[in-house]
Amino acid sequence: MAGATAALLTGGAGALLAGCSSGDAGAEKRSSAARRLRESAGRNSVALLERYDATIAAHAALAQRLRPLRAEAARHAEAFGTGPAAPSASVSPSAAPAAPPVPGDERAALAALAEAERRTADSRTSALGSASPELARLLASVAAAGAAHAYLLTGGGS
Repeated sequence: MAGATAALLTGGAGALLAGCSSGDAGAEKRSSAARRLRESAGRNSVALLERYDATIAAHAALAQRLRPLRAEAARHAEAFGTGPAAPSASVSPSAAPAAPPVPGDERAALAALAEAERRTADSRTSALGSASPELARLLASVAAAGAAHAYLLTGGGS
């Protein structure tokens, strides 16, 4: 009986401590801001995925070059909690979101994709100051990858 009472008291004390800590309005604000920042970063990754998919659909000859970069963008979306994103070709046409416009020229399409990567990387870099340390490390890492993608898309490393 004494063991059951001790377990009950320990559990009750844990519940009381959890209840006290959840009343911290500052922590809730920070948590909410971090969640919004993470969701925004995830949406940005999904937008990049849509751009990759649209570019591949418009320029099939670029598919082999773009697939590894698209796969990285998919992993970034997953890292931000957005979930795995399959290429839009596997989505039914009625459920597919409107694809971003893709220039008709392959070189211009790559430049547009590189610019989207750069803008997204810059946005993530700008958000570092307001992110928690853990989220800041993720944002910085993904921003660096995006900058590398932009470099590769503009002919660097080829």
